[in-house]
Amino acid sequence: MPANICVVGCGHWGKNLVRNYSVLGALYAICESDPLRLQDLSRQYPHARPYSALEQVLDDPQVTGVVLASPAEFHHPMALAALRAGKHVFVEKPLALDWCDGLDMVETARKQKRILMVGHLLRYHPAVIKIQELLAAGALGKIEYIYSNRLSMGKIRKEENALWSFAPHDISVILALTGQLPIQVSTCGGAYIQPNIADVTVSHLMFDHGVRAHIFVSWLHPYKEQRLVVIGGKQMIVFEDSRPDNKLMMFDKRIEWKDGSIEAGKPQGTPVPFSPDEPLQRECQHFLDAIAEGKTPDTPGEEGVHVLQVLQGCQRSLQMNGQPVRLDHIGAEKLAAL
Repeated sequence: MPANICVVGCGHWGKNLVRNYSVLGALYAICESDPLRLQDLSRQYPHARPYSALEQVLDDPQVTGVVLASPAEFHHPMALAALRAGKHVFVEKPLALDWCDGLDMVETARKQKRILMVGHLLRYHPAVIKIQELLAAGALGKIEYIYSNRLSMGKIRKEENALWSFAPHDISVILALTGQLPIQVSTCGGAYIQPNIADVTVSHLMFDHGVRAHIFVSWLHPYKEQRLVVIGGKQMIVFEDSRPDNKLMMFDKRIEWKDGSIEAGKPQGTPVPFSPDEPLQRECQHFLDAIAEGKTPDTPGEEGVHVLQVLQGCQRSLQMNGQPVRLDHIGAEKLAAL
């Protein structure tokens, strides 16, 4: 039997979670403060109990798991309340707005012996899973450089900047691929529509052993681009989700020394097949499996804290016009215990 899930916050993104948990046969209830939206959802999902407040959800002993798609500023108090009520909790990205709040959530989940999972959707994309498999098999060699572009002429937020809106997924993937936290970050950007809310940012991450990464995000871009490039010692791989086909391509990396000169051959690209599964449905199923089996999810609360640490370091650098920030200055010693 699937867990009984209640989705809290059924707006722009939450409605997609409602749809997927319904398809998976686990949607037990929906919680939405907007009465018109709740009424509409109740017509679409008549089998789901309608609630207008989190307190009603937490008082229902039949609710096994709470999925929070509420605004990020409410993630910390709502997750704590749900965990203390004995519910397993899934939190959409970002886990919280401060890594210390995230750590509080992790510690509470441990005390309550409940699952805490963060919604870093890109980690559940079959193409990213394939890249991880190729890395584990040694096909790419040692990672040397990673870069990610997440660009669009998209929805412009008033509550958060482009860094906090777009970069968490990419940071999560980069940390998973490298297997470590960066030792230093720096971010530059610009605010062109609203004062002090950056529309464009470029973040540089420096890791041990010479590994580097950068993340370019913007919601002021003439076309949509979602591209992840991983440069390995042997081969290079490109995941371009905005392409209609051949989204994952492997490229040769042929560099030779001849008579004191460096010659690089033109890379030959080969499509890499991967599962067509919907990433969000895989993510939702993963939460259900974690509850059923009592196992740690691939994106546990601890990982959400690590991503927050990087985000806050980048935000601090952005506020200092790109000055580098060492992450051990904002609590890495405490995070090392996670």
